[in-house]
Amino acid sequence: MPTTVHIPVALLDAVDRRAKALRLSRNRLIIRALEREVSEPSGWSPEFLDRLREIDADTAGAVDELVAAVKDARRSKTPREL
Repeated sequence: MPTTVHIPVALLDAVDRRAKALRLSRNRLIIRALEREVSEPSGWSPEFLDRLREIDADTAGAVDELVAAVKDARRSKTPREL
């Protein structure tokens, strides 16, 4: 299905260079990127949160508050373990 998407010129130039390097069409590269984006699970890795907690006690507390707030705000699904 034809769709129009507005892409900034600098990004489109980078896409074209990457597609050429991979010997793909611009369309195929964009489709691959979108497929990868929607198929990979999103969210923060536990390692990311652990590294933030290591900064200092204030940051660790803020991370814990953030995780609790995200879990408390969930309505339609059971919260995932972050």
